[in-house]
Amino acid sequence: MEYVLTTSALSKKYRKFEALADLTMHIPKGAIYGFVGRNGAGKTTLIRVICGLQEPTSGEYAIYGISNKDRQISKSRHRMGAVVETPSIYLDMTAEDNLKQQALVLGLPNYDSIPEILKFVGLEHTGKKKARNFSLGMKQRLGIAVALIGNPDFIVLDEPINGLDPQGIVEIRELILKLNREHGITVLISSHILAELSKLATHYGFIEKGHIVKELSAEELEAVCRKCVRVEVTDTKALVRVLDRMEKDYEVLSDTEANIYGEIVLSELVMELAKENCNLINSHEQDENLETYFINLVGGEAV
Repeated sequence: MEYVLTTSALSKKYRKFEALADLTMHIPKGAIYGFVGRNGAGKTTLIRVICGLQEPTSGEYAIYGISNKDRQISKSRHRMGAVVETPSIYLDMTAEDNLKQQALVLGLPNYDSIPEILKFVGLEHTGKKKARNFSLGMKQRLGIAVALIGNPDFIVLDEPINGLDPQGIVEIRELILKLNREHGITVLISSHILAELSKLATHYGFIEKGHIVKELSAEELEAVCRKCVRVEVTDTKALVRVLDRMEKDYEVLSDTEANIYGEIVLSELVMELAKENCNLINSHEQDENLETYFINLVGGEAV
């Protein structure tokens, strides 16, 4: 598999605080990589390091196979675009002028790509309107437009939907999917809104205390997030005997509750429980999602 970004035992320390601790990750080419972790877990630190805004304390990373210790790393970074923490835009400039300014910074020979980029992010009709008068969603889209100057094939987005209203979230989601599916751009995206992230990501990396605790694809996540039926009974010991006879996969949660995985015919279960003098009190379908998977993986509360 070809990787756009890899890290190996990457560490970053601030005096006594270790923000990244021997972090190893792999972002496949063409992926939308969902970066999941609590506040302070190290997400933004990792992003700042790979963007060249900070130097790692130890370890290394590679962008398109070029190590950060190689002088050629700057060429790899030219293939990247990023929105880190907040969009890097000039509030007293129009959308078009913001893109022209970024083109000048990158030393691009002309502004030919600007109209197409503005149309792509839905800002082609903003005219002379200054960025300070944009909605938060428009500012986020302008930040992404700035990141697209230079025609990158790897985009890094740090909390791109934070604070947006539902319409703004949908707009950013559709924009990210379009970047990936129509233009083949690899995306690294960190987000606290896990329900939204699950609609985008093809791969996930879970970070806790500066360390990657798990990497997996969306297909692998779906396989482990099994659907089940949560049942409440008068006696789970009796339920276990019944489920063992029925050769069902299950998880006992308490003296009265259990999860049953796979297909189960409730009428058949009720009849079998009656033979054990046990009653079914309640039942409902339940499935694990990205948020519950993360909580079970690292313990404690959600991000």
